[in-house]
Amino acid sequence: MGSSSHLKRLAMPRSWALPRKVLTWVQRPRAGSHSLEMSMSLGVIMRDIVGVATNQREVRHILHSRQVKVDGSIVTDARRGVGFMDVLTLGEDHYRCVIDTNGRLRYNKISSSDAEWKICRINGKSTLKGGITQINLHDGRNILVKDASEFSTGDTLKISLPEQKILTHLPFAEGAKAYLTGGSHVGVYEIIKEYIVKRSSMPNEVNFEDFGTIAKYAFIVNDDTPLPLKEVNV
Repeated sequence: MGSSSHLKRLAMPRSWALPRKVLTWVQRPRAGSHSLEMSMSLGVIMRDIVGVATNQREVRHILHSRQVKVDGSIVTDARRGVGFMDVLTLGEDHYRCVIDTNGRLRYNKISSSDAEWKICRINGKSTLKGGITQINLHDGRNILVKDASEFSTGDTLKISLPEQKILTHLPFAEGAKAYLTGGSHVGVYEIIKEYIVKRSSMPNEVNFEDFGTIAKYAFIVNDDTPLPLKEVNV
């Protein structure tokens, strides 16, 4: 068995775009807002993905310079997980974590203006003391809103970084553009033709022009939320 800070490369998630048989171990991201399958540790990204460091010693040196940010906040922990839709800043360069058509996490370059926002999916809502509504987003953050009826589970929000002010609300509805985060059509854009709500324990479904999938794989986007999608071979 490995330690809690590492796992064997042969057992790492398929979403990690790393070779499996070059080395035995890989750094495990610290438990946080993203699942293991939807994030990688900052140290691995800096060394093996982006290539700004050649070893963990250099990673720590860069982190201690306080020039590394995730979603606009300074990070000094090499095991900090950077996951789906997060914005990583390394000095003057910015990257957004997306999923390619092979289901792999990619940290693709974006402009400084695009680094000022991110889009988050609403995973749930809860009511706090005083009748205030809290919406729970896919990256672990929570935002308080006044009108609970305005937001629904499955909608996405474009928020500013690091202030996390809501810039745009994108409802989950027929006619919306969806970016697929799972299934056999992962990593592509499609327009929702039909939204099927199941009155049972079965997951809700969405139908597109030529196929359908479960609703949780549909991440709503629009023309104001461009993603740096591109094919990169490993």
